[in-house]
Amino acid sequence: MKIIHFFLQIAVLTAFYGAGVLVQTLSKAPIPGSIFGLVLLFLALKLRIVPAGWLENGATFMQKYIPLFLVPATVGVMDYFHVFTGGGQWLIAIVVLSTLLTMILGGAVAQAAGKLTAKNKEAAACVKSFSKQALP
Repeated sequence: MKIIHFFLQIAVLTAFYGAGVLVQTLSKAPIPGSIFGLVLLFLALKLRIVPAGWLENGATFMQKYIPLFLVPATVGVMDYFHVFTGGGQWLIAIVVLSTLLTMILGGAVAQAAGKLTAKNKEAAACVKSFSKQALP
């Protein structure tokens, strides 16, 4: 039964991606469909149309194995190697800079999320202890 839930979670995540691609195709926007899909997923989670718990295991799996999903894109760059010849130093600088920026922003977001989670747990514990004291 767990495996069915897991595949359903992956299917829902894939459906959001597909919906994003559809929005991009219909609107002819220069923004990739995957970004539209992420925005749609964010809105669905924020508006509680889709509870976060429904997608947790599937999303965790996707995060765990994301390097494997990115390998084909990286290998695909080799088809366009001629585009990168002659500008190697700029390419290296851009890759290093974008990696550092991603690490810094990712770390800052993770720290902020950790502090927010700790604050929410602390507030919940405070409310729980207060409600126990208030009851006769």
